[in-house]
Amino acid sequence: MKLIKYFLPVVIAIVLISCSNNDDDIVTVNEIEDLLKVQEISNENHTIEVFTKSGSLVQGFNNITIRIKDIQTLEFVENASITWKPMMHMMAMMHTCPKSALVKVAGKETVYNGFIIFQMPENETEGWDLTFNYTINGVDYEVVDNISVPQAPKRTVTTFTGTDDVKYILALIDPQSPEVKINDMVVGLYKMENMMSFPAVENYKISLDPRMPSMGNHSSPNNENLVYNAISKLYAGKLSLTMTGYWKLNLMLMNQNDEILKGEAVTEENEASSLFLELEF
Repeated sequence: MKLIKYFLPVVIAIVLISCSNNDDDIVTVNEIEDLLKVQEISNENHTIEVFTKSGSLVQGFNNITIRIKDIQTLEFVENASITWKPMMHMMAMMHTCPKSALVKVAGKETVYNGFIIFQMPENETEGWDLTFNYTINGVDYEVVDNISVPQAPKRTVTTFTGTDDVKYILALIDPQSPEVKINDMVVGLYKMENMMSFPAVENYKISLDPRMPSMGNHSSPNNENLVYNAISKLYAGKLSLTMTGYWKLNLMLMNQNDEILKGEAVTEENEASSLFLELEF
């Protein structure tokens, strides 16, 4: 009995020491793995780090991740409430663009994610800036800086006026990496209420007819038109790509009454729609 009495404390001590050593071996999770930094935007209190997969922004759809670093402690903030506002500064006016909310990424502690659709690129005299307004522990902060938005090599976003005299913005979201197969296709459709408001357009229809102009303007089988998804507030369909190369994604936009607002059917007499997006891979 005495042996057990003295042996138990030793075993407990060994277990406690072992647990303590295991705590030291905990691996820190990299919450920005596979992302590249676009730039840092700072004020006197914090630095907001901006990330994308490519390490840059571009005209069209941009999936963006950010995190906030405290300049004094060098720690990343876990409890922020944050909004953003991209702004295009033109010679005669300013306007914003379609965007999502910035939300905390599920299962992560310090990163927030959203998307911005830049409908036009920068040029020598006009360009974009990005403002973040955020609250940490009841204190409000703001930070703003210029951002670079170069022109996309292909048309992945288009702005047009429909037959209803409404200005729309249509942007390709997926596929980001197209393949020779039936790809999931997703686009965002927005209308310009005014220079500062671009709400999503709900319950319209978008027909799809992909063509290869360099190959006799042939199409492909098993495409599916784009249908509105009330949860994502985006339009999803199927895009069949039968070979690599340049594809023109001919589209027609119809409202809830099936009235064509923009675009035409592709026929022998009409080789392309006036409403289209582009892919090359």
